[in-house]
Amino acid sequence: MSLQPPVTKMSPPQDIDQYFTDIHPPLTDRQALLESARCLYCFDAPCIKACPSDINIPSFIQQIHTDNLQGAAQTIYSSNILGGSCARVCPTEILCEQACVRNKEAECAPVLIGLLQRHATDHAEFEGHPFSRAAATGKRVAVVGAGPAGLSCAHRLAMKGHQVEIFEASEKPGGLNEYGIARYKMTDDFAAREVEFILGIGGITLHTHKALGRDVSLAELQSGFDAVFLGFGLQGTRKLLLEHESAKGVEDAVDYIRVLRQASDLSQIPVPQSAVVIGAGNTAIDIACQLRRLGCEEVTLAYRRGEESMSATGHEQQIARDHQVRIRTWSRPEVLLLNDQGELQGLQLRRTRLEAGELVDTDQAFTLPCDALFKAVGQTLVLPEPDMQEQLQIEGGKLWVDAQYRTPLDKVFAGGDCTSVGQDLTVEAVQQGKLAAESIHQLLMPVQA
Repeated sequence: MSLQPPVTKMSPPQDIDQYFTDIHPPLTDRQALLESARCLYCFDAPCIKACPSDINIPSFIQQIHTDNLQGAAQTIYSSNILGGSCARVCPTEILCEQACVRNKEAECAPVLIGLLQRHATDHAEFEGHPFSRAAATGKRVAVVGAGPAGLSCAHRLAMKGHQVEIFEASEKPGGLNEYGIARYKMTDDFAAREVEFILGIGGITLHTHKALGRDVSLAELQSGFDAVFLGFGLQGTRKLLLEHESAKGVEDAVDYIRVLRQASDLSQIPVPQSAVVIGAGNTAIDIACQLRRLGCEEVTLAYRRGEESMSATGHEQQIARDHQVRIRTWSRPEVLLLNDQGELQGLQLRRTRLEAGELVDTDQAFTLPCDALFKAVGQTLVLPEPDMQEQLQIEGGKLWVDAQYRTPLDKVFAGGDCTSVGQDLTVEAVQQGKLAAESIHQLLMPVQA
């Protein structure tokens, strides 16, 4: 793995950008040709079964090997219109690449499917958009949220001939791809360019700064459109439920990552000298590594259970170690320590262990000095309108949908992180948006279904 060297002290402003280039540099043409030759083009390919968006992986790899990059990209986009971003952020190490039969061959190494997918989507050249719209149906669909789920849904609906309007609360579309992914995973303005590519099919109108519950109501969308898709993600952040949690120096990880993603001058971002990150998922890893790249001298990631229970993959955990992030497991945050000015100066943690399958505290505690603490303990559903609590069904803290992604409300569908379906992965959100669009199409055009 190619990785920029971690910083051990504050980098001079002119040096910071070098730490936010691609963590996995793209393949060269020669590398892509050689890597594509390793694919066995399995008839009953396990990699396809492991791909949440059902991409025909052997087919697009074979097209790369025959120097048909346009065909390869077309194959990818036909199943996953956000194939470019998914190639960058998808945990292929636990999905398609883990299923690759090459893991069982003498080399014990999978085909680099993610990098090959990126090669195809980065280098394919199309005259216009790769997909054309069907004849106009006269039907109008409202999509709430311009994240991966909403964009995927909107594109598939537009391809079917429907007119789509997207209502996005933020200044920019893209959702987590724009605001929540580590800067070294999705560099430059790729998220914005991908949105432009998706909108290129036509038939989609994007409204930014239009929030459900503030600028438009669900009732208005229901009455003004033939169907509604909810893809507004998870807007809340779980709390540690500790005293002084609002003290200076205690922040939500997603807020800091958002600032980092949007910054034009990284040298202007405030960087702590020592930080503690509470969490065990990819967001925790992302912020810990980015703090190191910004120049934070010491970063510790604390988690109340063991490494085997961390939601971040082993690959992501290794990235953290490569950045010299300390991972302290079996450690529960207990007391926030403040100085006389009310500023954070440390965190007391309680050692934990499993007893009869239950997590319990021990009599051991320790303190980590820090001037910043970042909470990355998960995001929560925030319903944009109070009435939704009664109108929609909540299951496991998220929206319930049936197998066709229908909510209990008539002609209202949902998909992505806001629902209880699947994992909170970009590729899952894309698939759910696509499948919801197919269900909406069947509802609106039953004769053609």
